[in-house]
Amino acid sequence: MADALEIEVAGRPVRLTSPDKVYFPERGFTKRDVFEYYLAVGDGIMRALGNRPTTLQRFPEGIGGEMFFQKRVPTRGVPPWIETARIAFPSGRKADELCPADLAHVAWAAQMGTIVFHPWPVRSAAVDNPDELRIDLDPQPGTDFADAAVVAGELRAILDELGFAGWPKTSGGRGVHVYVRIRPQWTFVEARRAVIALARELERRRPDLATTSWWKEERGERVFIDFNQMARDRTIACAYSLRANPRATASTPLTWAELPDVDPNDFDLRTVPERIATLGDPHAAINDEAYDITPLLEWAERDAANGQGDMPYPPEYPKMEGEPMRVQPSRARRPAEEPS
Repeated sequence: MADALEIEVAGRPVRLTSPDKVYFPERGFTKRDVFEYYLAVGDGIMRALGNRPTTLQRFPEGIGGEMFFQKRVPTRGVPPWIETARIAFPSGRKADELCPADLAHVAWAAQMGTIVFHPWPVRSAAVDNPDELRIDLDPQPGTDFADAAVVAGELRAILDELGFAGWPKTSGGRGVHVYVRIRPQWTFVEARRAVIALARELERRRPDLATTSWWKEERGERVFIDFNQMARDRTIACAYSLRANPRATASTPLTWAELPDVDPNDFDLRTVPERIATLGDPHAAINDEAYDITPLLEWAERDAANGQGDMPYPPEYPKMEGEPMRVQPSRARRPAEEPS
């Protein structure tokens, strides 16, 4: 077994230790395979990660071993060229996260056992102002990827009416993610409100298949539009990130035309680099235009006037202004016990 290699990436030397360590036992993929995968998808993953504060999901011993999320770059033992960005969590605490300025940063993270990259929807120049909307279409029990693809098609129609370009990708599992680049001039609260308004419009058009219900007991066999992925400090695996499953699938950008017919399990550590080499990156133009979300904020105001205000935040968040009670509907409806 080789002890270590030194590989030049983006003009910088990156040390790769234990390259033959098996990271995906079911497929036999090694640490070196993961490292080389990220080099092979370099242009695409930098479009997704470039200058974004990024949480690292690390598996130093590979899938099946210890896993942890690293939100703070260590203060020691880090190459001097590693760049970070300071971000603030909902609690008010802050952290200096990895902020990839070039592909060497991604390679360094892979050397540290990173399998999954979770970037914030912001750039380092404006860490409190999202520059993209992330619409997460999450199939619930009884539904699957094909259902999420149908909902994504309805979402595309709404985006077309708004004059927005949407960029779909597989989640790496059963879901579909759609990104919309926006101007970085709104807060996280406003961007989340915009996604809620978009999700509600989507639900109105396909109530049989799409739901915004935060509480699982109300979702039924429908695709959940997870609006809280736009809340501060909520992140999802970026385009071209590997996923921590036995197949080593990757969250893969798609064209709208191919979305209804693909199998997400076909996109993995081996096939995605071949796909890029043959077809290019479907998200190559994602940064060409950023949109004004004022129309969506107007929809949010309209909905609020009709009695549809804010939605619950995740349980670990502080209570937010205008937020409804965080209690399951079945518990809220439970009659009070008679005094003894």
